[in-house]
Amino acid sequence: MCDYSLEHVASRPAAVADRLISTNFHNTMTRGFSAAGELGTAICLRPGTEIAFDQEPRYEHPVTHQICLAPSRVARFRQINIEMPYAHHDALEFADGAVVLVARLIQGQWATVLQLPSATPEKSEPVAKARQFETSQVG
Repeated sequence: MCDYSLEHVASRPAAVADRLISTNFHNTMTRGFSAAGELGTAICLRPGTEIAFDQEPRYEHPVTHQICLAPSRVARFRQINIEMPYAHHDALEFADGAVVLVARLIQGQWATVLQLPSATPEKSEPVAKARQFETSQVG
């Protein structure tokens, strides 16, 4: 899936072994993933897709804008706040339950798609018990 804010950007679905880079998209106010050699194309991840970052992922804190480190290099893509049509939905969930919006990732970070979900994507369930770094009011 690609966030609502990328609906006017060229896109394609992710494939296993894709090399992704976090990027800002031209003429948008959001960040997402592009593939090597396809910087103008958003790479859309399905809920359940697992990715591994080359280094500890860095993201911008939603309130303080301080640069923070995510708790691990491997994350599973999910969507949050889906009941809010004009909020960012694309997020990464880490092993400890931490959730970071893709739109908060610092640009220029490389990751690899490890695996895609085996079944048809389902809507992600709300993250109720997970420790979240994002709030529904920020995004």
